Amino acid sequence: MSTNPYDPSQVTSPSAEVEAIDAHGYRTSPTETTGMPGGVPYIVLNEAAERFSYYGMRAILVVFMTQYILGADGKLSLATDPEAREYYHLFLTGVYLFPILGALISDGLLGKYRTILYLSIVYCLGHLALALDESWRGLAVGLSLIAIGSGGIKPCVSAHVGDQFGMRNKHLLEKVFGWFYFAINAGALISTLLTPWLLIHYGPSLAFGVPGVLMLLATIVFWMGRHRFVHVPPGGLGFVREAFSPQGLRVVLRLCGLYLFIMMFWSLYEQTGSAWVQQAAKMDRTILGWNVHEAQVQAINPLLILLFIPLFTYVIYPTMGLFFRLTPLRKIGIGLFLAAVSFLVSAQIEVWIQQGETPSIVWQLLAYVIITAAEVMVSIVGLEFSYTQAPNKMKSVVMALYFFGVSMGNLFASQVNRFITNEDGSSMLNGVEYYLFFAGLMAATAVLYVLYARSYKEQTFVQDHAE
Repeated sequence: MSTNPYDPSQVTSPSAEVEAIDAHGYRTSPTETTGMPGGVPYIVLNEAAERFSYYGMRAILVVFMTQYILGADGKLSLATDPEAREYYHLFLTGVYLFPILGALISDGLLGKYRTILYLSIVYCLGHLALALDESWRGLAVGLSLIAIGSGGIKPCVSAHVGDQFGMRNKHLLEKVFGWFYFAINAGALISTLLTPWLLIHYGPSLAFGVPGVLMLLATIVFWMGRHRFVHVPPGGLGFVREAFSPQGLRVVLRLCGLYLFIMMFWSLYEQTGSAWVQQAAKMDRTILGWNVHEAQVQAINPLLILLFIPLFTYVIYPTMGLFFRLTPLRKIGIGLFLAAVSFLVSAQIEVWIQQGETPSIVWQLLAYVIITAAEVMVSIVGLEFSYTQAPNKMKSVVMALYFFGVSMGNLFASQVNRFITNEDGSSMLNGVEYYLFFAGLMAATAVLYVLYARSYKEQTFVQDHAE
């Protein structure tokens, strides 16, 4: 008989086992079951609402900086295109840098649950600042708080998902990380369509305010699940000992080498929210008689993710597996090469634009199809692989290192845009050269990755159930 992961009859009753409970009445180790843990729905709903808030706010940042932002005197004080790209990627650098702080607090002091809850409140305050102040000052304060809150909870949420599973149901991890990513993109799809519309019709305050309300809802949903979660206690000195043990150092060094290659992927992928938005503004964005706002084009990415997750899981991966052994590392490698191809499509679009043409947005949708396929193979696989490769007391720290690679990819993109900006606001790299530059770097990175992946030795760790 097949196992239904959401069938309560297939979950071992708590009375049938010796439970590990802390002073607050929280379970500290996974239930001995082959089914889906009870806390997973709360995590997935929380992630959907939180990602709505994050991607909704982020979708309109470049447009806000180049068309709406005010100076200290209350008058328009707009950024140039290269400046907007630079500031956008600096913000993302912070978002993916603060996971290190969150991981240290989580694994060493507070545990994942309390770290997520407290930093979510900081996150909400950041949205409030954006909604109340439409100037550069409000943007700086709001984005700083969001970077701390969003970045700080990132490694904890990913690791918190994995902590719900033990040896008997670890086979469900791949499925849950797929659902986790599905929730991310369901929230992102709705908000990426909605917030640009709110910006056009109601202005920045409401466009930034609605994502803030969803972040508050995400915090409440997470708090409601507190008695259904596994609360793995912080490692304290044990975390430090494991992090600096020979095994811990070997794991960190191996994964850091991997993340150096993935870093370049993120420097390309994150430009779907900056350079690709600016490129879309120069294209014919009419789809079935509907004129799409340049910021709304980004919605194709989460929509494709929702379609691609089951497609890759049940069709593409099994089909590829008929021809060769499809390991996580090989999936990542294929994704890196696809990312380079997507920027070649963007370069061709720029060729048409500089010939004075107005190409159809369908061409950029093709680039989105390619880079989204790359995302499925790099990001989803990378998150799951990172969790399984991390020793049990270092889950959040390893997740933080993964996100640090994302941060460095954004920092690289930001500094490239800073370096190529002339004093008059123009760029040293024209549109075609800009995209070819990143495509070439990505292709070279992918070739080097193939050599690295051949020597990588895998070792899997998952949480043990209560004895």
